[in-house]
Amino acid sequence: MASDTVPIETAHEDMIHDAQLDYYGKRLATCSSDRTVKVFDVVDGETRSTPGHTLKGHTGPVWQVAWAHPKFGHILASSSYDGKVLIWKEQQGGGWVKIKEHTLHTASVNSVSWAPHELGAILACASSDGKVSVLTFKNDGQWDADIFTGHAIGCNAVSWAPAVVPGSLITPAANTASAAAPGGQPAAPFTVKRFASAGCDNLVKIWGYRADTQSWVEEDVLEGHTDWVRDVAWAPNIGLPRSYIATASQDRTVLVWTREGSKEGWTKTALDPSSTIVSPAGTTAPAGKFPDVVWRVSWSLAGNLLAVSCGDGKVTLWKENLKGAWECISDMNS
Repeated sequence: MASDTVPIETAHEDMIHDAQLDYYGKRLATCSSDRTVKVFDVVDGETRSTPGHTLKGHTGPVWQVAWAHPKFGHILASSSYDGKVLIWKEQQGGGWVKIKEHTLHTASVNSVSWAPHELGAILACASSDGKVSVLTFKNDGQWDADIFTGHAIGCNAVSWAPAVVPGSLITPAANTASAAAPGGQPAAPFTVKRFASAGCDNLVKIWGYRADTQSWVEEDVLEGHTDWVRDVAWAPNIGLPRSYIATASQDRTVLVWTREGSKEGWTKTALDPSSTIVSPAGTTAPAGKFPDVVWRVSWSLAGNLLAVSCGDGKVTLWKENLKGAWECISDMNS
């Protein structure tokens, strides 16, 4: 399957590490080793010829950017080697201002991820200091920060679970179907605060928020990789009673983890590119291995397509067939 690509001149002065479209696909944010974040308007799939906005505030390479849901305004978070997370907001005149500087980490902040908007303006951050932090915007305009140890030798990525339990879009959760709030009012829909983190300890961990203790607790540990886990992506929920998590690793593998409903235990399946992907040297990759380190994984909005970014310069698209096997349906060269 061929795909059209549109080159974009960003005017960055060094390597670009991340590029993210906003919720509506009308804005593109990029970040670079030149220590800047740039924001461009997108029209008909292409950036406008007019220069974009350049956001300056970091003192080191900027690894990742993340857009908040538009219900909170035009808000963008960025994470950097300088150990900081900066949150930016667009003003009415079109300029951008820094509204939050998060400095609790003592090493590079490698990843930032906004929670589903149903949970509020909440941002998770992963750092090389081994800690994960969660920033929560409060009604009084302040930000609360929780920080805890996630992975002993460094954390590379974070990704939020959908706000509702699997299948709850078509089947009410058992513990809320007949529940009622004080005063006889119907209970609020059952939502969960949960995210996954990927670490240099070769592990993926799942964290859940306990309202009774107001703390984050480790709910599960996924073991399967043999080297650093570079990225993790929790698939959006489309009402099916199953959860999907994709993980990418330095060991050149991608694992897709599935769990049926709220049952305990995750089942892992390794993507096998050996029959469809050829390495730059012209040889097929070993069974279950990609030709190079796998850096990023990302789900489509419906959660039925998985994009895999490999160190050989290729992006491949994968889809689960009716038999439950994952097939490569497209590949693109960078």
